[in-house]
This record gives sequence, C-alpha cells and structure tokens, in this order.
Amino acid sequence: MRVNPGGQRALSRNGGGDVLIVGQDVRETDLLTTTLELAGYTVAGTAGTGFEGVERVVRRRFDLVIWDAMLPDLKDIARGRRIAAEDLPPLLYLITCDYLHSLLPVLGRGREDYVIKPLRTNEVLARVQVLLRERNTAAGSGEVGGYGDLVLSDADCQAWRGARPLGLTPAEYRLLRHLMANAERVLSKEQISRYVWGEFRANEAIEKLVSRLRHKVDQGEPTLIHTRRGFGYWLGHSRG
Repeated sequence: MRVNPGGQRALSRNGGGDVLIVGQDVRETDLLTTTLELAGYTVAGTAGTGFEGVERVVRRRFDLVIWDAMLPDLKDIARGRRIAAEDLPPLLYLITCDYLHSLLPVLGRGREDYVIKPLRTNEVLARVQVLLRERNTAAGSGEVGGYGDLVLSDADCQAWRGARPLGLTPAEYRLLRHLMANAERVLSKEQISRYVWGEFRANEAIEKLVSRLRHKVDQGEPTLIHTRRGFGYWLGHSRG
C-alpha cells in the first residue's frame, strides 16, 4: 500500500486497502488473491490457521480480513479472546450452507458478512466493496451518526442526548455504539458482550452495564433503550 507525504495510507482505486486472507485451502486463497488484486485491492498477507491469522491481526492493522469459517479453531477466534472488539477490522467469512447456522450467532457487529462456498468471485467482490465502503465512511466522518436526539462522535468518543453530554465510560460508549448501529434490532447478551469486551462475560456484568447506560441516556422521554426478556436489548422508539 502506498503512503502519501502526509503520512496517511492511500487506498486502492476501489476504496479498499490492506486485505488479510486466512484459510487452509491454497487454491481458494490463490483464487481470492488473484481476484482481489485484479480488482485493485492489496492482499497484504495470508495465513493458514486461525491462530496465525490472529497473530497477524495483533501485530498490524488490516483494512479487511477474509476468514475461512471452516477452520478448526474458528470458535476461539470468534470469541475474540485475543483481540479487543474495537480493534478488529471488518470480517468476511467463507462458509458452506451446512455450517451457516453455526456462524450466524457470531455475526452482529455490523462490520461482518459472509459468502457461501463454492465461491463466486463477483459476490466476494461485492461483499468486500460494501464492508470497506462502510469502514471508510465511518473513518472519514469520525461520527457514527444519530438516532432521534441521540448523537455519537467516534472522533472523540463523546455522546449527547440533545444538548446534554452523556459522559460515557469506554464500555458504555461501545455498548451504545453497538445498539445504535443495530437500531430497532434485538441484540443478545452474548453479541453485546463479545462486542464490548471481546469475550463472553456473566449476565450480571452485562445487566449492570446496560443499567448504567440507561441511567445516562434515558433520563427523560422518550425512552430509547429497551429489554426484550429472554432475548436481549434493543435501541429505538417504543413499539407499544
């Protein structure tokens, strides 16, 4: 990847960047590498195991990781034990129809997607383009956006409800960001825990975090953070 005089990385002509491919099928990796490079992306590395992939992500930043969901050690990687959730790049999983049900509980950060094997290069490129476009838009604006009178700014990790600053802790900010990115959608405690802490924590820790966030966000009407008992939490206007 090129570096401009100002020190910022120059993206490819498709708005992409450094891509890491993690998979044990050499032919599949070669196909992906050729496809991405012909489309103008930079394949900055490959890894044959999940452990090696995590080590590469820990050592340097990638703009996107394409991950074979059939790797034996995917379960440990999906739990994010080694990488903080906020440090993970967008992920594109490769999976077969038979095992799709095992991947779906992992999804939900808003920066993850999947394609079904056998791979269709046009579909891979379409998913890559969407993931990178969303990443670059968020990075360029420095702001997640808003919901009603609720506004978040990634540039300085601040949040406001109308003109009132919320004074959130890092964990509270990550939780609110995740709820806002998935507005009107119920998120399970496991999805929230993995996003906020990078691992699954006890229900009590999640409930306390949600309670603290509610106290800061919902001091007045309308209430925005809701519980769906037995399922999880969601942000939005009451459904009556």
